[in-house]
Amino acid sequence: MSEEGGFGIAAAEKFFGLLLLIVGALATYFTFTSSQALGAYTGFFGVLSLILVVLGLFMMIAKTE
Repeated sequence: MSEEGGFGIAAAEKFFGLLLLIVGALATYFTFTSSQALGAYTGFFGVLSLILVVLGLFMMIAKTE
């Protein structure tokens, strides 16, 4: 196997990281703007949304070897 063919995997990782970041940011925004409708579950969905944001940031920052 060649070591030089890793650009596609690195680009895919960055792309999916960006996708996770966008979905997490949108989920966070809509969770905290509709907190009256969610009631007691606002914190739960807020934490889940922030986990998506952190995962997306990690995938974008991580270096693929």
